[in-house]
Amino acid sequence: MPVAAASCAAGNTPAHSVNVIDSRAFRQALGHFPTGVAIVTTRCPDGRAVGLTINSFTSLSLEPPLVMWSLVNHSPSLDIFQHCTHFAINVISQEQIPMAMGFANSQVKDKFALVSHVDGEEGVPLIDDCVATFVCENYRQHEGGDHTLFIGRVVRHSTLTEHEPAVFHRGRFANLITPQGDR
Repeated sequence: MPVAAASCAAGNTPAHSVNVIDSRAFRQALGHFPTGVAIVTTRCPDGRAVGLTINSFTSLSLEPPLVMWSLVNHSPSLDIFQHCTHFAINVISQEQIPMAMGFANSQVKDKFALVSHVDGEEGVPLIDDCVATFVCENYRQHEGGDHTLFIGRVVRHSTLTEHEPAVFHRGRFANLITPQGDR
């Protein structure tokens, strides 16, 4: 049994040491975990469509159906997502990487001019031809350091299996190698 586990099993709390973590090195280490890429979308109270590129999307629960993603606290869109009733997670394909780059660029003023999209029943923009789309009720939010974690309760989803998902690894887009029989 590892020392820390043995210490906890005996009822002792292990001593906590303060380590200074270099944020650049930490970010590079996290980059070794490949992630999918998605564009999260919603609408402002004034009707303006808002969207941004994320790679922090993951599943959380099957019952109830919950997913989560995070947004940096200094994002100009934070307040919009904190107060929206619904949002959509649009998981993009390899072919949509240029679109993801546009949604990640704060200099692009009309990001929705870059994509073909429709409004879902809840009024949130749904991007056409995505690998998967999850329409979510804005269920819970939690502060987590310099980010806010958003938990969405999935109310509807769709998939297109003929597209390969975009993958982000070590600070750049990468190709996913899928065995021929797994399509």
